[in-house]
Amino acid sequence: MAGCSVAGDLRLVALRTLMKRFYSSSVSEDLGCRRGEFSRKHYGSVELLISSDADGAIQRAGRFRVENGSSGEVSDYTPGTWHRTDVHLENPEYHTRWYFKYFLGKVHQNYIGTDAEKNPFFLSVVLSDQNNQRVPQYHSILWRKTGTQKICLPYSPTKTLSVKSILSAMSLDKFEKSPREIFHPEIQKDLLVLEEQEGSVNFKFGVLYAKDGQLTDDEMFSNETGSESFQRFLHLLGDTITLKGWTGYRGGLDTKNDTTGTCSIYTVFQGHEIMFHVSTMLPYSRENKQQVERKRHIGNDIVTIVFQEGEESSSAFKPSMIRSHFTHIFALVRYNNQNDSYRLKIFSEESVPLFGPPLPSPPVFTNHQEFRDFVLVKLINGEKATLETPTFSQKRQRTLDMLIRSLYQDLMPDLHKNMLNRRSFSDVLPESPKSTRKKEEARQAEFVRLGQALKLKTTVKGEATANLATTSFCKKEPWESQSFCSNFPHEIICADSWGQSLLVSTDAGILLIDDGQPSVQVFDKTLQIKQMHVLEALDLLIARTDKGKDSRLLVFRLSAVQKDIETKQMIKSKYDCRENKLERTKGCHLYAINTHHGSELRIVVAIRNKLLLVTKKYNPRNSLTSSSLLSSSESPVEEFQYIREICLSDPPVVMTLVDGPTGDSDNMICVAYRHQFDLINESTGESYRLHHVETNKVNFVAAIDVYEDGEAGLLLCYNYVCQYRKVYPFNGGSPLIQPSAYDFHFSWNQVPYAVVCAFPYILAFTTDSIEIRLVVNGNLVHTAVVPELQLVASRSDIYFKATAAVSGSSDSSSKEMSSRSSPQTPTAYEMPECPLSSLEGEVPCKNLYKIPLSNLVGRSIERPLKSPLAPKVITTTTSSGIASLPVTHSLSLSRMEIKEIASRTRKELLGLLDEPIPKTESAQKQKKVPRRQSDPKQGAVRSTSSDR
Repeated sequence: MAGCSVAGDLRLVALRTLMKRFYSSSVSEDLGCRRGEFSRKHYGSVELLISSDADGAIQRAGRFRVENGSSGEVSDYTPGTWHRTDVHLENPEYHTRWYFKYFLGKVHQNYIGTDAEKNPFFLSVVLSDQNNQRVPQYHSILWRKTGTQKICLPYSPTKTLSVKSILSAMSLDKFEKSPREIFHPEIQKDLLVLEEQEGSVNFKFGVLYAKDGQLTDDEMFSNETGSESFQRFLHLLGDTITLKGWTGYRGGLDTKNDTTGTCSIYTVFQGHEIMFHVSTMLPYSRENKQQVERKRHIGNDIVTIVFQEGEESSSAFKPSMIRSHFTHIFALVRYNNQNDSYRLKIFSEESVPLFGPPLPSPPVFTNHQEFRDFVLVKLINGEKATLETPTFSQKRQRTLDMLIRSLYQDLMPDLHKNMLNRRSFSDVLPESPKSTRKKEEARQAEFVRLGQALKLKTTVKGEATANLATTSFCKKEPWESQSFCSNFPHEIICADSWGQSLLVSTDAGILLIDDGQPSVQVFDKTLQIKQMHVLEALDLLIARTDKGKDSRLLVFRLSAVQKDIETKQMIKSKYDCRENKLERTKGCHLYAINTHHGSELRIVVAIRNKLLLVTKKYNPRNSLTSSSLLSSSESPVEEFQYIREICLSDPPVVMTLVDGPTGDSDNMICVAYRHQFDLINESTGESYRLHHVETNKVNFVAAIDVYEDGEAGLLLCYNYVCQYRKVYPFNGGSPLIQPSAYDFHFSWNQVPYAVVCAFPYILAFTTDSIEIRLVVNGNLVHTAVVPELQLVASRSDIYFKATAAVSGSSDSSSKEMSSRSSPQTPTAYEMPECPLSSLEGEVPCKNLYKIPLSNLVGRSIERPLKSPLAPKVITTTTSSGIASLPVTHSLSLSRMEIKEIASRTRKELLGLLDEPIPKTESAQKQKKVPRRQSDPKQGAVRSTSSDR
C-alpha cells in the first residue's frame, strides 16, 4: 500500500506540472501568425536605376532589384548583430549532384530512349543506401534537353521496380522508342558531363575598389591601389596566394606567365573553391584609361563585389555605372571606421529569381566572421539563381540538347547490334541468368572500376565539392530536433499540441504527454479519434471519431477536460461523450477549420460528396481566463450553428478554408478531388476551377493557405509537385484565379505524405526523410534521413515519431550485410544496408521528437537535447580537449584528406590492398586518429571516403 501511495503522489505531481504548462503560452497568439511571415518584400523591390556623369548627363539605365534590409521590420536586438537562422546554401551540390554522389563508382543501370516527340532521353537508376542511414532507396535521374528530373522511390524486398513505372512517376508515359539498357561502362563519363551542365561547383567573383565620389567604371578600374580598410576586407574574404605555379582552382587567371597579375585572393567555403578577381591585383596600364585587362575578367563575372569608400551620405554606387552585359549581381560593401562594421546592399538584375538569405534590418554587421559567411552564401546563391535567367538557361538547354543528341547517335548503332539490350521494361535490378552470371559479374566489376577511377579523377581535379572537409563545424541548424518522449510504445493515429504538452490519439486511448513526465490517459480506447484540433484561445477540443457511418464530430471544452484530469475523475469512454456530438455530422470522413479564427470559428465537414458549413461566434467573455476556467459548464455544442450545405460531384480528399479580405461573402473553401483543385464560395456554394492536374494518377497531399502581405494564396501539393497560386478577392461573384507572375512551382525529390509550412521553410515528410526547402523559391536547403518517420502534429511545434537503434554496431551490421545477396541486388559488395528493424541484435524502438517552431521562423533558438537530424559533419577535438574553431579559409584539411583518399583509392584500383597489411604501431596510431575526431557521444556522424 505504501508503494501505491508513493505512486499516486508522483502521479499527482505530474498532473499539476502538466496543468501549469498547459497555458504557459499566450492564448491570444494566433496560430496563423505563429507560422512566420511570408513576404517577398524582404528580398527587395525592383527599381529603375539611372547613372549620370559629373555634368548630370544620363549615361545608362537599368531595372534592378534592390535589397537594403526590410525597413518596416521591427528589430528587438542591437543593430548590426545577426540573429536570423536562414543563412544557407541553396541547392547545395552534395544534395543535388546525385550522379556523382549515388551512382558513380557503383553498380547501376542506364537506359536510352525517345519520347513521343522523338526527343532522346537517358534514365539512370541505382539502389543505394540513403546517406549511410540503412534506408535503401531507388534514386532515379531522367536526362532530357529541358533539364534533369530526380526522384526517390521506396525500396521493397518483395516487389521489383520496372523502368516503365519509374518513367510513369516522372510523367513520361508515351515513347517513340522504348528504353533500352546501356551496358558500356564509358557511359558514366558521358552522364557525368551531362550533370556538370547544371553549373560549376567552384566560383569566381569580381572585387572592384571604388573611391569616394567616383561615378564611372573607368575611374573605378583605374585605382592602382586600395586603402587600408580595403586590404582588411580582402584579408577577411580569403588568403593571398601566388598565381605562378598555383595548382588549385584558378578562375580563368594565368598561373604560368603572370599575365593576369602575380597574386590573387582565394578561399574554400563549404566545399566550394572561390577565386576573387580583385581590380587592384589585376594588371594596371597607365596608357589604357579603360583598363581593358581588368574589365576582361571582372566584366565577365556574374557576381561582383563593389567596395566603396566614403560616408553613407556621399554619392552611392549604381549598377548602371558599370558597362557589362554579363554581370547580373552587385554587392555593395561599405566599411564604417567608427563602429568597425560593414554595411551590405545587393543589386540584382530584374530577371534574376529571388535568392536568399534576406538582408537583416539594418543590413549592418559588427561580427566580421558572420559578415563573411553571409556575403559568401549570398553570392553563391546569387550566381546559381542567375543561371536560371533566360540568358543562361536557354544557352544551357541548347548545350544539353546537343550533348544528348550526340550521345544518342553514338550509342544507337551499338544498341541495334546487341540484342541483350532489348530488356526495355525489365526489372531495374534483375538477377542475371545462370549461363551468363560470370560474364555479368565481370562486366559489373569493370563498370565499378571505371566509375571509381572517374570519381577519383574528378575529386582530385577539384571538380567535386568536398563538403565534409570544409563545412562549418558544430553549426546549429534551425531544424534540429529535441527528444520529447523516449520508447513510446503505442501506435499514433493523430495528435495536436496543447501548450507545451501533446494530446495524442493512440491504439490505447487518448494520452497527454509531456517531456520528462509520465503520460496521462484522458479517454479510454473505446473513443477512436482520427483527427483533432486543440484550440486553446477558444477553450475547445474538436475531434473526428470512429470511421464509416459511425463517424462523428465531437466538441469538448478544454477547461472541462482539465478539470477531470485534476480531480482524477473516471476516464471517459465513447459512451460518456454522447452530449458532445455535433448534429448532422454523422458519417463524416474529413473536416477542416479556418486558420485565423480571431472573430469567428468556421468548420467545414465533408460527408461523402456533401459539405456542411458550421460556425461558432467568438465571445470574449468566454475566452480562456482563470475565472472562466472552472465556471463555464454549459455544453459547447450549443454554441455552434449550422449555416448551409454544399454538394460536390465527388467526395473531397483535401480541404482547406481560405479567409477573404473582408470576411463578408468572400470566404472560400479549397477542395481536391479527382484530378483537380476547386475553389468554392462559402456564401453561394458556386465552384470554380483552380488547377487541373495533367497526370494519369494523382496523389493529393495538401492545400495550405498562406497570406502574403495580407493577400490569400494557396500552396497546392500533389505527387512530386508543390505549386503556389495567388487567390484574389471575389469580383462580381467569382474569384480572380488566373495565373499570374506571382505564381511559382517546384518539385520534391520524393512524394510526401504531409507538408508543413514554417516560413521561410517548407518541409515535406516522407516515410524515411524530411526534405526542407525555402517557400519563396522552392530551393532545396537540406534533406534529413529519418528511418520509419511519422509526422504526429504540426499546427504549432512539429512533432514526429522515428525509429532509433538501442544496441548493436553499425560496423558489424554492415559487415553482416556485405555477405548477403538478393535477387533484387546485382552483387554482394553493392548491397545497401537493411533497415534497423531487420538486423539481428538490435531492438527497434519508437521515440517522439520535437522541432520548436520558434527555431524555424527565426526566433530564439533552443539548444536541442537529442536529435536524429544531426548535421552530417565531422567534429574535431584537440588532444587537450578544446573544441576546434569553425573552419574559415584554411586549405590544409581538405588537401590532406584528398591526397590520402587518392593514395588509398589508387592502391585499391591497382590491387595492392588485396592482401592484409601488417599492423605496425604507426599504422595503428593513424587508424585511431579519425576515431577521436568523430566521437559518437558528440552526436557526430562518421563519414566515408565515398562521401568526400
